[in-house]
Amino acid sequence: MLFDSTLCVGCRACELACNKKNDLGRTPEEVFRGRGAQDARALGPDVFTYVTFHQWEADPTTAAFGKMQCMHCIEPACVSSCPVNALHKTSEGPVVWDGSKCLGCRYCMMACPFVVPRFEWDSRNPRIRKCDMCADLLAEGQPPACVAACPTKALRTGTRAELLAEARRRIAARPRRYVHHVYGEHEAGGTNFLHLAGRPFEELGYRRNLPLRSYRDYTRPAMAAIPYAMVGLTVILGGVRWVVERRTDVARRARAARQAHDTSGGER
Repeated sequence: MLFDSTLCVGCRACELACNKKNDLGRTPEEVFRGRGAQDARALGPDVFTYVTFHQWEADPTTAAFGKMQCMHCIEPACVSSCPVNALHKTSEGPVVWDGSKCLGCRYCMMACPFVVPRFEWDSRNPRIRKCDMCADLLAEGQPPACVAACPTKALRTGTRAELLAEARRRIAARPRRYVHHVYGEHEAGGTNFLHLAGRPFEELGYRRNLPLRSYRDYTRPAMAAIPYAMVGLTVILGGVRWVVERRTDVARRARAARQAHDTSGGER
């Protein structure tokens, strides 16, 4: 998915469509009222996407918008941190959650560099909630609900290569209109939700202090070592058990021998 913030007018049609498609339960009034935050903290169990509004004192006549939702990373930190594979990445690109596997450990919330997954704290049967890029619609060849609802075509879908090429084409065609960077091309190893903007991304609430490598690159050596560590630990503990049992057996035999010796001596 590609979001061009210079085409966004802040109508929040994408939020309304997302709310309806995912049955999130918010009324239109609640959607339009918003939550006042200017970054991903506005997301919640009932808010999968959120349009942020930004205005500057130096030029109050201008405004810009951002769009917060799951970035659907190429190598998602949430997926690599999940111990039971409750989160996984589909072949089409979205990162989806499987409630039948989830333990509720919330490691995904701690791992996500974009602060996206949300936990239903007020529910007796809580779930991890976030945008899944309408994976069911994509599987049928249809665009996500937010893309279909956008009246200005600020959102579009395609393959990642196609969207990157389109983003670079727009920047080259109108270099004064855009920041010369496609957000999501390299951040955290790259994402499947790409952004174009006419203002610096940090001014629109986007994180700019992210590594260019995926978080899985940092954890992969440690994760890869776990099977070997488990085998080694098993061998060590097995050895310790053998030594303890051997000593116990030797001591038992020694006691038995002493008892036999004492018994035979007493009989004589």
